[in-house]
Amino acid sequence: MHTSTHTVLYDPDGLIEAELPLDREPYECLVKAVLAWTGEDTLATRDYEQIGLQLTGHARAVASDVRRRADPLPKSSGPRALADVVLREAEGRLSATLEGTVRCVQNRARLVRALYERLDRLEAALAPERVAPSGG
Repeated sequence: MHTSTHTVLYDPDGLIEAELPLDREPYECLVKAVLAWTGEDTLATRDYEQIGLQLTGHARAVASDVRRRADPLPKSSGPRALADVVLREAEGRLSATLEGTVRCVQNRARLVRALYERLDRLEAALAPERVAPSGG
């Protein structure tokens, strides 16, 4: 007897996720706050771990957006090459074990900031392609 009420979605290309805009503002505020920390650890280790987990999850989501924006570009293009470098760096940093320290959380915050910067530059690079040429 099958009584499951869950639906499993098969989305190998991440198209469902691509349709959902990232909730950027709260994470930008979190990144700004985390990067403003100075001095010694003032929170409990578990608090740093939770903040680090939030930033890690969001960094993965932003990295997915960067990849989706970069993939259609020619491999020889500057914006694509820079995106590939940032994504390789992100992959390496996200594979590191999360620690409950200020330093670790600030590194994740810097990563989120770098990914957003790359995403913005990719969107700016793609913007001229989206504008239809005016006929004269």
